[in-house]
Amino acid sequence: MGRVVVVDEKFCFEEETQLTVHKTSVFFPGDGFVVYNPKGEVLLRFDSYYGPDSLPRDELVLMDATGHCLLTLIRKKPSLHQRWEGLLGEKMEKESPVFCVRRSSIIGRSNVVVDVYGDPGEEYQIDGSYPQRCFTIYGTSLESSSKEPMAEIKRKVDPSTHVMLGKDVFLLCLRPGFDSAFAMALVLVLDQMFDDADVDGPDENADPSLAVEDPSS
Repeated sequence: MGRVVVVDEKFCFEEETQLTVHKTSVFFPGDGFVVYNPKGEVLLRFDSYYGPDSLPRDELVLMDATGHCLLTLIRKKPSLHQRWEGLLGEKMEKESPVFCVRRSSIIGRSNVVVDVYGDPGEEYQIDGSYPQRCFTIYGTSLESSSKEPMAEIKRKVDPSTHVMLGKDVFLLCLRPGFDSAFAMALVLVLDQMFDDADVDGPDENADPSLAVEDPSS
């Protein structure tokens, strides 16, 4: 699978790239996201104006560093299985979605399937656990059963202490040419689909004091 541009070419990197994602907010801790590039600069963000105990949201807006709307993510209702659609820019009347994310109802298939509209052969499958911050986005082909890893979420380890950070700071690892804004939009949807509370017990591998440090370090 070649270059994947869903949002904008400028969010595609020429080399394998690791972005740092910090789940936080200036309004309510742990209820928004900031994404840093390898230089420690803000690349993407999602701001929440709702409290952590508010009802599930049906519309999310992914922005660039300046606050410009890149994608609007909308929860579709009613739906037997959770389904979200992504629209470029701000939500407009009669705007056509560019992709959809849905929980799979097929036993033995990936937990989540992503369909990109405009290319009937372009589909992605997401395997792993979002609450554990460990999953892979695979590109699939209708012509074969092969799966090609395109992006991955994994825990971040502090380079100075070699201690694993808390789950509020993690890595978004991208293969060359894969749209980082599109990948982060999928993270936002997974954050709505899968509650961190689904994971029982404390995070024994993490140092809580490190979770609030500057993730760009």
